[in-house]
Amino acid sequence: MTVDDKHWLVRPRTIRLLWVGFAVVLALTVVAGLFVHQHVYFGIEDSFGFFAWYGFVTCVAMVVLAKLLGIFLKRPDDYYDRPEDVDG
Repeated sequence: MTVDDKHWLVRPRTIRLLWVGFAVVLALTVVAGLFVHQHVYFGIEDSFGFFAWYGFVTCVAMVVLAKLLGIFLKRPDDYYDRPEDVDG
């Protein structure tokens, strides 16, 4: 199977173009914040790129929290394959 036979979304060139496109759009939205007056509720919201870095930090925090919860909530791999303890 050649590269051209693959679906267009799994081709390496397309994936690279999508990453570049998303990065450009994100950079443009951050730069647009310089030219748009925002009505902020808290003082920190007025900092440059607040919503970009706040979203990133929040996403990282959610991933870390999910990993920590996974430590406490996970079951063994053979959880459903174990015989039940039935009395009588």
